[in-house]
Amino acid sequence: MELCLSSTTTTRVLNLNPSRPSHNSLRNPLLHFNHTHRPFTFLKLPSPSRQFHLRQLQSPPNPSRFTASASSSVATGNEKDQLPADIEVKETQEPNCSVRLSVQVPPAVCDDCYSRVLNEFMKQAKVPGFRPGKEVPESILISYVGKKNVQKATVESILKRTLPHAMSSVTGRALRDSVRIVTKFSEMEQTYSSLNSLRYDVIVDVAPQVKWIPENGYKNLKIVVEIDSDIDASRASEQELRRRHKSLGSMRIVTDRGLQIGDVAVLDISATTVDQDESNVQKIPSAESKGFHFDTEDGDKVLPGFLDSIIGIKRGETKSFQLVFPESWKQENLRGVHAQFTVECKELFYRDLPELDDSLADRLLTGCTTLNQVKELLFQRCLEVEQTAREQATDNVILDQLQKMVEADIPQSLFEEQGRQFYGAKLLQIQANMKLNDQQLASLSSPKAVNEYLENQKDNILNVIKQNLAVGDIYKRENLQFSTDELVKEVENSIAEFKSQKQEYDEERVREQVQEILEGAKVLEWLREHAEIQFITR
Repeated sequence: MELCLSSTTTTRVLNLNPSRPSHNSLRNPLLHFNHTHRPFTFLKLPSPSRQFHLRQLQSPPNPSRFTASASSSVATGNEKDQLPADIEVKETQEPNCSVRLSVQVPPAVCDDCYSRVLNEFMKQAKVPGFRPGKEVPESILISYVGKKNVQKATVESILKRTLPHAMSSVTGRALRDSVRIVTKFSEMEQTYSSLNSLRYDVIVDVAPQVKWIPENGYKNLKIVVEIDSDIDASRASEQELRRRHKSLGSMRIVTDRGLQIGDVAVLDISATTVDQDESNVQKIPSAESKGFHFDTEDGDKVLPGFLDSIIGIKRGETKSFQLVFPESWKQENLRGVHAQFTVECKELFYRDLPELDDSLADRLLTGCTTLNQVKELLFQRCLEVEQTAREQATDNVILDQLQKMVEADIPQSLFEEQGRQFYGAKLLQIQANMKLNDQQLASLSSPKAVNEYLENQKDNILNVIKQNLAVGDIYKRENLQFSTDELVKEVENSIAEFKSQKQEYDEERVREQVQEILEGAKVLEWLREHAEIQFITR
């Protein structure tokens, strides 16, 4: 039933168990949609693995031509194979922080690759009339293997050997897994066949450049943080004490009076819209319920006016009244709607509670001997929760401010990775809430479903990426650091949790992600210390 008040802000779950940390946990497993483990979240910022090192950012060169030396050193992860001649590479800047590399491979390199391919075929092919491993005349070998297959294998060899050399100019800037050869393979085959040389284009995404508006604006943040009154330690501890006290009582049937504050009623509720034209009157399914257990002490959590309208109702009695859904209502389609409610009281109970004194202390909170001790411990726990909530809310406002202060061209590969990460988390949540059959899972995992999500959540995804870029840039600018002990401890804790859940993990990947989270924590801590913060209770 949708009678409970709900703001548009994120709901927080208060954690009163001191053995379970309620914030800054580095051990929340978040599985990546494409099955790459990405096991960490930091506060409200689902930290994407920034596939590059922000310390290595450098201004991209203007479109230029350079020569990749045949004897140059290793560039991008793959060992370079020394080439018999230099290849020519022209670099051109593309939109969305991408670079196009136009590669020209000379005949000398193509011939060398051709020879290697023939040698490899000679080792593997079992040509009739020739013993394995023995030299086979070129014409016979090509006739046996097929000219088309030799040509295809040669082009593949050329690409494999020349691509690392071509990537030299973007070393340190290229985003992992973002390299795309955009020239059609058939075109490359045709060029090689007719000219005995090869030309192909590669597009690679590079690390975005962060531009602050204004420059260094993050150093003088002025923010206003809204805090829910529910997290106030005094109020929360009183409510928690009341909840525990009620759990020790028993429910008794009310027989001689109507509903009072403190009672619990079982209600059947129906609701329709109000309209002078009866033909336009419609039911409001989300506001209807059968057997709704309503605790009158939660009257501030339901539709305003609902509790007052049913005070005095007796078992078996029905009341009808009109209410208006407030403009802050969670369901947008009900905001401002005039509704006619009909409520029937099926059952009515009151609580028979034991006297709240020292004799209940241990039952209220194990280990306590006095009521004052219970109150003090509950208050301290709620105070920790309040502080956590304040820090959380502050960090959320800071991150929102940061993404508004930075400009950056976001590469498509980075956008898709972050978006798939979000979708993966959403899919896991759906699976946790309901059992999905194979057909449903396949439908939700389809490229169409993922792409629709990426399109619908585009602004949100881009904002999170900008937040992460801003955090990484501040970490670098302010020379922030964390201790090696912190890193080692959190890596060990994370790996231990993976093992306990029998999940696969990549230790190097875990270390990278923990490092990013620790960097983010240091940045937000620094920003809180240097910002002008005003708290407002709502």
